[in-house]
Amino acid sequence: MAVKIKTKEDIEILREGGRRHAFILNEVAKAVAPGVSTKTLDDIAARLITEGGDTAAFLGYKPYGAKRPYPASLCVSVNDAVVHGIPNEEPYILQEGDIASLDLGLVHRGLVTDMAITVPVGAIDAEAKELIQTTKSALEKGIKAAKPGHTTGHIGEAVESLVAPLGYGIVQELAGHGVGYSVHEDPYVPNYGTAGEGEPLVPGMVIAIEPILNEGTEKIFLSSS
Repeated sequence: MAVKIKTKEDIEILREGGRRHAFILNEVAKAVAPGVSTKTLDDIAARLITEGGDTAAFLGYKPYGAKRPYPASLCVSVNDAVVHGIPNEEPYILQEGDIASLDLGLVHRGLVTDMAITVPVGAIDAEAKELIQTTKSALEKGIKAAKPGHTTGHIGEAVESLVAPLGYGIVQELAGHGVGYSVHEDPYVPNYGTAGEGEPLVPGMVIAIEPILNEGTEKIFLSSS
């Protein structure tokens, strides 16, 4: 699959989609609290998407290798669930001290944006706070490294150079990616690597940079669901 370069018009649509997307995700984040179910968060996201005249990119999405289409608008991954937690089939009631990752895809005027944030549920411990802050800092470093003349390896090196000395595990099987015409496009944007390696970054590329960190090991396993 070749990298798909976006037009100036595409990018303006994506900017507006991103603004709408950020608003929705922040509204969902405000609802995160002890006693709230993951299904409630999904319902809020679905309602706000519909009210804005847009559609949920993840609902019904079936990527390569998936056994079935995704059944919700939002992914809610709690604590040791790394990504793609299903919020509405076996809803989980959030507890004080949890952390919840909210991952949402939005289709605005036919183009896709993809965004995730991790938020605390009530009061959380110092280790969880540090994990969230480090991941935010890694994202900021990755964004600064995303410029014409660099490669995806510059982004990976920027993230890894911050994270690895702190002892966090960088999940190897999951990474950022191109986005816009579909949910997942080339290039593959890993959170580790070497500057100068990987795909060249050129004007018109649109990518989702997604640092995914664990406390301790980088290893993950696939849930039966």
